[in-house]
Amino acid sequence: MAERSFKKEVEKLKLGAGERFEGEGILAVTKALLQSGVAYVGGYQGSPISHLMDVFADANDLLAGLDVHFEASASEATAAAMLAASVNYPLRGAVAWKSVVGTNVASDALSNIASGGVRGGALVIVGEDYGEGSSIMQERTHAFAMKSQMWLLDPRPNLPSIVDMVERGFQLSEASNTPVMLELRVRSCHLTGEFTAKDNIRPEFTVSDAAANPQRDTDRIVLPPANFLHEVEKVERRWPAAIEFIRENRLNEWFGPQGGDDRGTEGDGAIGIIVQGGLYNNLNRALELIGLSDSFGNSRIPIYCLNVTYPLIPDEVRDFCLGKKAVLVLEEGQPEFIEHELNTLMRRSDIQTRIVGKDPMPRAGEYTAQVIRDGLGSFLRDWAPDIAPQQPRSDPLPAEAAAQIPGRPAGFCTGCPERPIFTAMKLVERELGPSHVSADIGCHLFSILPPFNIGNTTMGYGLGAAGASAFKPKDKRAIAIMGDGGFWHNGLTSGIGNAVFNKDDTVTLIVDNGYSAATGGQDILSSRAENKARTTQHPIERAVRGVGGKWVRSVNRTYDVARMRDTLREALTTPEKGPKVIVASSECMLNRQRREKPLKKKALKDGKRVVRERFGVDPDTCTGDHSCIRLSGCPSLSIRPNPDPLRQDPVAHVDNSCVGCGLCGEVSHAAVLCPSFYKAQLVSNPGRWERLVHKVRQAVISMLQGWDGRARAARAF
Repeated sequence: MAERSFKKEVEKLKLGAGERFEGEGILAVTKALLQSGVAYVGGYQGSPISHLMDVFADANDLLAGLDVHFEASASEATAAAMLAASVNYPLRGAVAWKSVVGTNVASDALSNIASGGVRGGALVIVGEDYGEGSSIMQERTHAFAMKSQMWLLDPRPNLPSIVDMVERGFQLSEASNTPVMLELRVRSCHLTGEFTAKDNIRPEFTVSDAAANPQRDTDRIVLPPANFLHEVEKVERRWPAAIEFIRENRLNEWFGPQGGDDRGTEGDGAIGIIVQGGLYNNLNRALELIGLSDSFGNSRIPIYCLNVTYPLIPDEVRDFCLGKKAVLVLEEGQPEFIEHELNTLMRRSDIQTRIVGKDPMPRAGEYTAQVIRDGLGSFLRDWAPDIAPQQPRSDPLPAEAAAQIPGRPAGFCTGCPERPIFTAMKLVERELGPSHVSADIGCHLFSILPPFNIGNTTMGYGLGAAGASAFKPKDKRAIAIMGDGGFWHNGLTSGIGNAVFNKDDTVTLIVDNGYSAATGGQDILSSRAENKARTTQHPIERAVRGVGGKWVRSVNRTYDVARMRDTLREALTTPEKGPKVIVASSECMLNRQRREKPLKKKALKDGKRVVRERFGVDPDTCTGDHSCIRLSGCPSLSIRPNPDPLRQDPVAHVDNSCVGCGLCGEVSHAAVLCPSFYKAQLVSNPGRWERLVHKVRQAVISMLQGWDGRARAARAF
């Protein structure tokens, strides 16, 4: 199950011409695709566009009704290869994934389609995961666009601009026979707004029509001599066509005073700002904070907003910069591709405007409104001091306050079924010593952090086993971790198949949540759920054996720490050579709670009996050793003062966020820790029999407590 359903919101996709559409950015993108006459859609989930794939899935019936083909692709490479449908046929197609990791995976197909070119419009929607909220390496899509010469759109973060850029993206692709990339930052994906809808368009030519009328053009296939002609075609025909389309349709925008006597500002000499479209809102907020704009975007400084960041339009750049003393370029990350190109264009045009970029602005990191305000203030003090804000005073108080806030490293959710896997690994490590652990992309990567401190490297999605393939220590086996999503994405062939072929004597632990939990709960081949549009219930163990794996074990309940420990120990010590694979299965607790909590809430409201299980710690039994915490790390497991005045060590405590997974008790048993954990059932709306039993129990307990109290008093005298 996906972590969020869009069944209700999908109804908005049926709005017609003139009606007002209200909703999130990801929903608006889907509507824009349908308004553009898209013929096929594919993609692979990943932040910040996971929900975009969920919208596509929930809108599957609507898409089918419009003869739009949709596929949840096996990987980003699979999705990119779908764009082959636009090479020989007038088909508009769109694919989506998380960048840059997804673009890395898709780069082979992207290079081929960018070389041969397209006849139909081809749009690649990438979630630009760069900045403070990112979970991946800090790279940008811009380099890929430059490398393969695909045009890159970066729309202003508002729904009308995003919708317009989707439609214009298809037109630009067709005008220049080039695939177009459209990047959406996390704020653009999840912002809300409204725009005037248009009618959905059924594609005039569908994928079924293309299959029924096959066409071929050897000049579009990347083979000599055509591949050498492609490079010439890119430079002499496609590039000029793109420049012309962007300029004629004014895809880039101008704000603030422009032209004539108003070209500059009230400051010392004429200045201006060139900004990536996706950063425009942050820029305007920064200007508003220093009194040079308002919330409606009425800037006192000229702004050239690049909704198309590649290619740049020389005439527009020249016209904007001409007569200005200095122009500030706001471009996240490095290398500063746009700044370099702007300097080149200035020199070629013999314009002496100073291009200012990474001097006042940080070389790396997300350009938030605060970061832009600080950099903009420095720029203005150098080039327009009469409108510059005062130098901010040094105030150490915020830093001191921040130092008082405890660190909150990323970690497993309460009750996560992956936590006991690493508890078992720590127990085995006590016996056999540490092993090299090749980690993978997914929730299990949190094991690298305390309290487990497990994991030496991570090389990419589904590449855990491949990352361990070079380690062949004597009398020691490397361990690889892989999730079920990574297994079906890349791990089956690159990891397991490679290990079987090369007889790697490694141990691979595959975490099976029953769906792709880390990316939002989307169904995959091994999902247990019934999916009317997809085929599921293909066990991972069967796939492993299918490519030649022989030593394969399945643990169907990861919370059984003792069994996990024993299975892992067996894999590390068995005399059998070759790859050892353990499939450890349990459902993602976060998605399980999302499913079960609404049902329990409704049952409580209806007055039905509801049982909630949770664990606790007997403070009189707890020794204060805290091994349970070091071997679990569950967020619901903490400490509190010892109730015994003669003991100083704080005791373990389970707070009310406990979901009753049972891990803490399992750990105590498997690790032979103190028997201080107990399991309790909290019953809401109990029946008559349960009430009677409860009263009897309370009476017996009161009686026993009274006897014990009197006995203690007697002994005291």
